[in-house]
Parts: sequence; C-alpha cells; structure tokens
Amino acid sequence: MSILIGLLIGALLGLTGAGGSIFAVPLLILLLGLPANDAMAIALAAVAASALIGVVVQRRSVLWWPALFLAAGGMLSAPLGKCLAGKLDENWLIAGFSLLAISIAIRMLRQVQTDPASTSHVRAASDKDTNGEQAMACRMSPSGQFQLKPRCISGLLIGGLSIGLASGLFGVGGGFLIVPLFLFLSAIPMQRAVATSLASIVLISSAGFISHVYFEGSKGLVLALPIIAAAIAGMLASVGFARFIAGPALQKGFACLLILVSLVLAAKQFVFS
Repeated sequence: MSILIGLLIGALLGLTGAGGSIFAVPLLILLLGLPANDAMAIALAAVAASALIGVVVQRRSVLWWPALFLAAGGMLSAPLGKCLAGKLDENWLIAGFSLLAISIAIRMLRQVQTDPASTSHVRAASDKDTNGEQAMACRMSPSGQFQLKPRCISGLLIGGLSIGLASGLFGVGGGFLIVPLFLFLSAIPMQRAVATSLASIVLISSAGFISHVYFEGSKGLVLALPIIAAAIAGMLASVGFARFIAGPALQKGFACLLILVSLVLAAKQFVFS
C-alpha cells in the first residue's frame, strides 16, 4: 500500500505540479494507520524527493530566481508552522487539514467552471494575459524572465511565508498554492509555472521535513524510503504524459477525490474513532 501511495504522490506532482502531499497525508493516516505527525513528515520527504526529480527533468522551464525568492519565504516560516502544530491537539490538526483540502478542491472546481483553459498543463500565456500584465506584480522581460523589482520580490516573499507556514503546520508541499500564486503575480505560461513550482516545493518541503524531524524526531520514518522511491518512479512516469492528460477533466476528478478523501479522514477521526 505504501508503494501505491508513493506512486500517487509522484504522479500528481508530475501532472499538476501540486497535490502530492495533500493526498498523501490523509492516505497515510487512513490506509497505514500512521499518526498525523508521522504522515506529514513522510509526505514532505516524498514530495521533496520526487519534486527534485521533476526539476531535473523540466529544468529548462524553471524560472530560478522567482523559485528561490518564494522558497526563501517558505523556508523561514516552515519551522514556525511546525512549532505551532506541536502545540495543537491532533484533532485540531486533522480538522484544519480537512478544511484546507476541501477549500482547495472547491476552488479547483470553480476554476474548471469559470476558466477551463487555465487548467491545461501546457497553456501558453494568452493575449489577455499579456494585455493585463501591466497590473501584475511581476512583469515579464522580452526573454521570458521575471523582472525582479521590489513589488515582485515582496509578492514572492509574502506568498512564500504563507505557503511555508502551511507546509510546517499541515505537512503539505504547497504546490496547490504556488502554481496559482505564480499565475496571479505574472503572465507566466502554465508549463513554466508548474516547473518553477516544483523547484520551490523542493526547498519548502525539505524545510518542512527537517522541522518535523527536529521537533518530533525520526521515529516512525522507516516507511519513508519505499514511499520516496515510488514517488520518484511516479514522477518520472507521469511527466511525459502531462501534456496529454492535464486539463479540466483531470482537475475535476482530482478535486472530487480530494473532497472524498478529506471527508473520510474527518469522519474516521471524529465519528468512528
């Protein structure tokens, strides 16, 4: 079962640039019976490793400076998130995680309805994106790079701080927030947003994992190795198919399954425990 969970983590990261840990945490708790803190640590480790492979494969599409600025904010706040998680009862963590996952799924379903073209992995920046670029925090240079002016850098750092806090608190890599953030801040094409997201995820997830190990210790992490190996395999297998599979149907299925898993997790914790 741990192998299947790992494959799912890697496949979701390869297809969407997000979603690995948001699914991994509830599945590790439900299917393997792990405590929430162990599930979060293992999910972060698997996401960091598989995202690193994704970065290597898609390195030509990565915008390195934006990824590093965003990750810097995330790495600073991830330990704070984990420190806060250590002061909360596990019931509160499960409730918060479930609410976060369901809210993300609802946003994804709304996006499918209102802007289905934006769900394509290989969507190019449209004329609308270009015309609206003047209002965006991060403008693009003629060479396709971010113009890293103070407004852009502050947007990346503030976004990174929020994402890192969620990473440390709930054991999530943050890709489901990073990709929309890049698209909100700039007219970056979707493919580059996904690749750049993976680079940020590597650093933020690593910081979150180290924070979990520092505060909780490494006990219970023996399951991490086979899950990491499977996640890497899932990432490699999915990257080549992303341009053919990604789209409204994938996002809708992803969102519906996320709602179902989150509701089952909450029910197990609060109704059947």
